[in-house]
Amino acid sequence: MRLSVIKSANATSFYVIKSVTVGGKRTSKIVKKLGTLKDLEQKLSGRDPYEWAQEEVDALNGEEITDRTEVIAKFSSAKRISKGNQIRYNGGYLFLQSIYYELALDRICKNISKRYKFDFDLNDVLSLLVYTRILYPSSKKSSLEASEQFLEAPKSSLQHVYRSLEILAKESNFIQSELYKESCKSVRRNTSILYFDCTNYFFELEQASGLKQYGVSKEHRPNPIVQMGLFMDGDGIPLAFCINPGNDNEQKSLIPIESNIIRDFGLSKFIVCTDAGLASQNNRRFNTGGERAYVVTQSLKTIKAYLRNWALDPKGWQKSGTNEVINLETIDDAAENQSIYYKSRQIKENGLEEQLVVTYSPKYKIYMRTVRERQVIRAESKLKKPSLLKKKRANDPERFVTSLHCTNEGEVADKDVFVLNTDAIASEEKFDGFYAVCTNLEAEPTEILKINKRRWEIEQSFRILKHEFRARPVFLSRDDRIQAHFMTCFISLLIYRILEHRLKAELPRQEVCGASIVRTLRDMDFLDMQGEGYVPLYTRSDMTDAIHDLFGFRTDTEIVTKAGMKKILKKTKN
Repeated sequence: MRLSVIKSANATSFYVIKSVTVGGKRTSKIVKKLGTLKDLEQKLSGRDPYEWAQEEVDALNGEEITDRTEVIAKFSSAKRISKGNQIRYNGGYLFLQSIYYELALDRICKNISKRYKFDFDLNDVLSLLVYTRILYPSSKKSSLEASEQFLEAPKSSLQHVYRSLEILAKESNFIQSELYKESCKSVRRNTSILYFDCTNYFFELEQASGLKQYGVSKEHRPNPIVQMGLFMDGDGIPLAFCINPGNDNEQKSLIPIESNIIRDFGLSKFIVCTDAGLASQNNRRFNTGGERAYVVTQSLKTIKAYLRNWALDPKGWQKSGTNEVINLETIDDAAENQSIYYKSRQIKENGLEEQLVVTYSPKYKIYMRTVRERQVIRAESKLKKPSLLKKKRANDPERFVTSLHCTNEGEVADKDVFVLNTDAIASEEKFDGFYAVCTNLEAEPTEILKINKRRWEIEQSFRILKHEFRARPVFLSRDDRIQAHFMTCFISLLIYRILEHRLKAELPRQEVCGASIVRTLRDMDFLDMQGEGYVPLYTRSDMTDAIHDLFGFRTDTEIVTKAGMKKILKKTKN
């Protein structure tokens, strides 16, 4: 700001003015009128008006430096807004940007760029793809358009985005290993326990090729799918991922990605926890080597009969926190709804010495019974329309339907008659409330159960990817672009999980979930006050307060000056 003295035939007037940018053009704006020379001479009682006016300018400049400027804006109800002039921007991405640069993704992109010959900014492309995947998930073209809402507009074009996908795919392993090393500097990585699981994503097309293959879809879709394997650490923060063809057996995905972690991440001592679908003998044997171990869920329906009889025997159980031996037939399920009972034994199967731990939960029993009753109702409804019956899968209601090929008198029927299979229903009831895990750890059953208890978090990560980040359906066709798409999803999940982890520590008594975090950041819009600064348009809440406290800057003042916003932008990239 500077002093401007304007002389006219009638008076000499003093103004405080400053240079501002409006619509991309530099212009001067009056900040404050100090008065006329005649008025100031009377007011100042002999003091030099010019000297006093300069002191006022210096004081206002000091307020601007400390971000304590009061702004008075003028609007006219007769003046139309400029056509094509954007005045609304999103600032929620700034908090994502702070973590993005904290993970040194800009330096990772710079190192990659040195190995290739291209003239675009890889960091500019990757950052816009990550921020929009969290805030405005859509296609690559729409993501580029959505990034125009950010306070800093991207410099890249659509062709740069697609060219970047090729590079990101080639450097997938390098990016993951570097991300792990950098993340260890900013967050505590609990790598003593690693959780692994697989899911798949469908494509909006019919032709299978490359990674896109027909397989068993988790969502029962008749489209080609691609398979994703994901490792996360003991605190639920993503560690590594892999992409495989949709028709691959998911059991084969564990050893290659785990080998990469051992080689590239420098990890050698950890416990791998997976579900029963990934608990093959090969995977178990692989994790008996070195200082590694495993904890895997075990289906009671598939184990040997003598072990199943032992697991379902009501005698010989213990309750968590006590040493008393309990008979399940003596407990009141309703009164003990929150209790967990367990028993364990050593077994030797296929040359592997393991500990089998079985739990019984009255609450889980009620849950399983409720789910089955709903499935039986659905099965009964399909009896009226046999044409709706499909190939039976493990958890489909159709498993409770059987066909009779003869009448009650034993004669061959003219056509199949479909009825409920009461034997199948009764057979499943025996397993209500029971859950089992197998491990090669020499540890107390309670410790083993504690490890397995957090496996739900990896399922939650998949839900975030599919629902909050809309990672599917996938609209890309080339394998390298598909790989890069999931790389940006993985980075987005990592950044989100770090933010969520910190917010849960800041707001321990509130429910912090993906939907609320994303919604809060998405709603953090600002109105550009044409050269003065940015006015927040969002509702201040406990979560916005916590986010600002975590990152050490504030955008929730009545106005954020242009100079103040420049400082914030610089801070998020340090």
